[in-house]
Amino acid sequence: MNSPSSVLHTPGFAHYALAWSPFHTTRLALASSANFGLVGNGRLHLVSANPGIGGLPTLTLDKHYETQDGLYDVAWSEIHENQLVTASGDGSLRLWDVMLSDLPIRAWQEHTREVFSVDWSNIKKDTFASSSWDGTIKVWMPDRPHSLTTVQAHHSCVYQALFSPHQPDILASCSTDGTLKLFDLRTPSYLTTGPNTNTFVNPLSAAALTIPASGTEILSIDWNKYRPMVLASAGVDKLVKVWDCRMVKLGETAQVGGICETQLPGHEYAVRKVQWSPHHADILATASYDMTCRVWTTTPVPERGQLLYIHDPHTEFVVGCGWSIFEEGTLASCGWDSRLNVFRV
Repeated sequence: MNSPSSVLHTPGFAHYALAWSPFHTTRLALASSANFGLVGNGRLHLVSANPGIGGLPTLTLDKHYETQDGLYDVAWSEIHENQLVTASGDGSLRLWDVMLSDLPIRAWQEHTREVFSVDWSNIKKDTFASSSWDGTIKVWMPDRPHSLTTVQAHHSCVYQALFSPHQPDILASCSTDGTLKLFDLRTPSYLTTGPNTNTFVNPLSAAALTIPASGTEILSIDWNKYRPMVLASAGVDKLVKVWDCRMVKLGETAQVGGICETQLPGHEYAVRKVQWSPHHADILATASYDMTCRVWTTTPVPERGQLLYIHDPHTEFVVGCGWSIFEEGTLASCGWDSRLNVFRV
């Protein structure tokens, strides 16, 4: 089920995440860490995927930036074609300009634990969100010295927080606690967590919807680009699940539920990343600790089922994958084998 792929090898640095530029058809960023992100420094790689022979791009490392701690995620600015933000193990966020060398143009240090995800809103293009092991989600603007909002989302690690691509004030999150939550940033913030607790000691922001999605950790989520209020979740239970959250009445809080439309079994270990196709409402890609990147459909065809494709040349955990925005059917994957693969599906 494999087709050939273009490969870029960056020895000594395990990749945690990749992001295609929303402005340049051939530009990619890679967030990486030395020593598998357990200890030591990090590196932001900038890669070009220029047209090559046989329809596959030629991958070139254009430049890299050294960081003092491992990088876990990266997101391109939606307003400035040369800027991007990284999430770091030291709790910091850094804004980089690819036209400049060496140093970030801005840094924020508010999270008290590792920052695990960063997401730039494609509706409010001057806004991005971060999520952390400290249980919070923070909303930022690149020209402000402090965060605009802090959402006390979960009592444990928030692996990912993503803005809805359809509604500017809706954020989704997933956590170690097995829940997927939706937050409406326009609603009042705090709720009481029980009769004998107060929110000053143990604050938790009120979610518009909480989905008990798994008995184990949820490591990744993604919004469907074509169907508002539909999300995919994936994690330690090796399953990808698709959720219909249309029951949410925005402006209300503390709803519980969500309908699981479909489950996609097949990965042999935890699924680390899920991403819907930007070109098809029923196609998604996953990256897993089983060293594969897979492509699925939620509308199975006879004889083929829901699994469309397995990409398995990686020799370590595959933790990141991403669809090219401009080239339909082009997918990139990255992992702890220090390799970035770009292939056609």
